[in-house]
Amino acid sequence: MSDAAPVVDWARAEQVAVKVAGRTPAPDAHVDGWDPPIEQIEQQIADVTGLRSAAGTATAELIDRPAWVRANIASFRQLLDPVLSKLATQRSDERGGAGAIGSWSRQLAGIQLGTMLGWMGGRVLGQYDLLVRRDAEATHGDGAVYLVGPNLAVLEQRFGFDPIEFRTWVLVHELTHRAQFTGVPWMRGYFTGLVDELLDAVDPRPEVLFGALGDAFKRPDEARQQLRETGVAGLIASPEQRAAIGRIGGLMSLLEGHGDVTMTRAAGELVPDADRYARVLAARRAKGNPLNRLLMRLTGMEGKLNQYAAGERFIAAVEAAGGPRAIDVCWTGPEMLPSMDEIRDPQQWLARTGRRAA
Repeated sequence: MSDAAPVVDWARAEQVAVKVAGRTPAPDAHVDGWDPPIEQIEQQIADVTGLRSAAGTATAELIDRPAWVRANIASFRQLLDPVLSKLATQRSDERGGAGAIGSWSRQLAGIQLGTMLGWMGGRVLGQYDLLVRRDAEATHGDGAVYLVGPNLAVLEQRFGFDPIEFRTWVLVHELTHRAQFTGVPWMRGYFTGLVDELLDAVDPRPEVLFGALGDAFKRPDEARQQLRETGVAGLIASPEQRAAIGRIGGLMSLLEGHGDVTMTRAAGELVPDADRYARVLAARRAKGNPLNRLLMRLTGMEGKLNQYAAGERFIAAVEAAGGPRAIDVCWTGPEMLPSMDEIRDPQQWLARTGRRAA
């Protein structure tokens, strides 16, 4: 780690995020009799997908919003430390000393990051924490599964959802992601490799960032599409970064679509109202107020939701050609994963992999 001053005031980021996340009501999330049937869910996921975690039985943590914020700040720090250290060192060299980065700029970065995390912390229902790269011997070294209790309780009260059923439904989705990353031996390393490739390509010089933004204004149609798919980060990315973002987007569309399909099939008798939950949440997202829609676009969350839909359409096309387990070929190696273009046009992937229906 460099001795240069940090670029982000992480304490400020946490303080702001907790405050922003707490601006909406946080009802009591305790539910009598809530004992998540994790082993049963994992067995049903394995029956539906053929994927079984090599990391043993999962544990699920019901946490509040501040705990979610802190967990994600820890993830962000481990993910971003290399590129932020690079930026800090570069600025220190240019301006003559480790103290060259002002406290105000570090706090501003912390406020910006904290605002984004706080807004997300008031909405996210569950998360498989893949990005925390814990030591192999550490507890939850395979990534933690979180359920954000207050956010679940808000929807349960607003729409009359059965709390145990609804939480089980959300848990199926997160445990499916865990099965994808711990049941496919190469998946975690491949994904983190893509993220490292993306971050290694970051050039934090302001003139480079402003140049990329200026270039985006010269191609407004493409820029609007990029903003919808990846948020501001994709808008200012270099061509090399956009290529990496495209590979990550194709993978995440596949995994999110697969997670949603599995969410319904593996829930089975545990969640009789699974279809209703899906319909209500889809309608709720579609009716979001203009400010929320803008924030979702800027942060890339709109693109994440689009990944769900695009991934489901891709899987439907693959299953129509080869049956309900035809998608399993994607788990055989990275070369069988679809690109973002193939996600949008599944026939390209079917043709490339020789899976076109007769």
